Amino acid sequence: MGHRSRLFQLEAALVQLAARRPADAAALADKVTLTDRTSQLVALRLAATLDKAGEGEAAKRLRGRIALATGEREDPVLLLPDQPVTSPRAGAAHWFGLLADGFARTPNSNPKVPLLFARVAFWLDASDWQVRGALLEALALGGRTDDALGVLAEFRDPPPVLAMRYAELVADKGGFPAAVNLAERAIAHEPKSRILLIRYADVARRSGDAAAAERAYALLDADLDDDENDVALRGSILIARAELLLQADDWDAAEPLLTKAVALRPNDPNILNFVGYSSIERRKNVDASLAQIEAAWAQDPQSAAITDLLGWAYFLTGRHDEAVPLLEKAQAGDPGNAVIVEHLGDAYWQAGRRFQARYTWRAAALLAEADMATRIEAKLRDGLTPATTAP
Repeated sequence: MGHRSRLFQLEAALVQLAARRPADAAALADKVTLTDRTSQLVALRLAATLDKAGEGEAAKRLRGRIALATGEREDPVLLLPDQPVTSPRAGAAHWFGLLADGFARTPNSNPKVPLLFARVAFWLDASDWQVRGALLEALALGGRTDDALGVLAEFRDPPPVLAMRYAELVADKGGFPAAVNLAERAIAHEPKSRILLIRYADVARRSGDAAAAERAYALLDADLDDDENDVALRGSILIARAELLLQADDWDAAEPLLTKAVALRPNDPNILNFVGYSSIERRKNVDASLAQIEAAWAQDPQSAAITDLLGWAYFLTGRHDEAVPLLEKAQAGDPGNAVIVEHLGDAYWQAGRRFQARYTWRAAALLAEADMATRIEAKLRDGLTPATTAP
């Protein structure tokens, strides 16, 4: 059954419910295979409508198939509370909201398109949480953060997934303490949602609230099992917790977490790269750390980030001639990355290629933000010194 046929059957089931033929609707619902995201979202609305029509068993069967189709993924829209489709107007709003959501997720799309559909959906049914979420995202996509916040401002307790999005938008505007408080309130209603805990931790990190981020990571870790996906997530959590400690210059507390992360994920290039570079940057276990970065690069030699860090590790350990070709490769892979370009300029200088160093630093200056720009200006004036070497 094709994508359109699945959606047609799901919508036909909603029509049957509107015509007060719940048994026919249940029969249609049982036949549909759910694969793509849109069919899952429509099926969720159908399940809620079946429940309201007294077809609880059919709704339960449909929800079971939704869970199988989504697997471990926590789609934000799927985390919204159940809302049945009870009228033609509500049905039209639901569909315009889906269209707005789909266009907002389309790469390089015109932000005016999802906003148009979201506004129509909102006019049709402002009580629909999916519609409000679609309008919020369409406004945020267009850079209208204040208007996006206004979509939820009137509610004291919106659904947790929308409350978390509200917290993220407040953080975008620089209201960090308030953003952390809002995120904590959202988590209080959904303490088992992994995606919301991860987003809470991100808000806390952006806000500089290490204690709140640690609380989020502790809640996440407590809910993990021993299957492959959970082990991978635990490794990432260990790295995130260690990074917070490293930002506070607490190497002694961070080191055992880094060691545990490598033990859990010994072949994960991102973990190997982070652990190796964090160590070598502080001149800890230099030989072993360099071996970790080399192992990460061997597994993912096309990664500009990993290639850059291996080249920079060679630079930091005095292997300047080996650093240059790696940093050139990294710069070719990500030419707009100011950090990589500055690294390459520093390596050129130490390798005796002074003209290329200055040319590269000028390129980096075009991409640099304030602190980096000041450092590069000093290098262009005085050449490379220990004080102006990239961090």
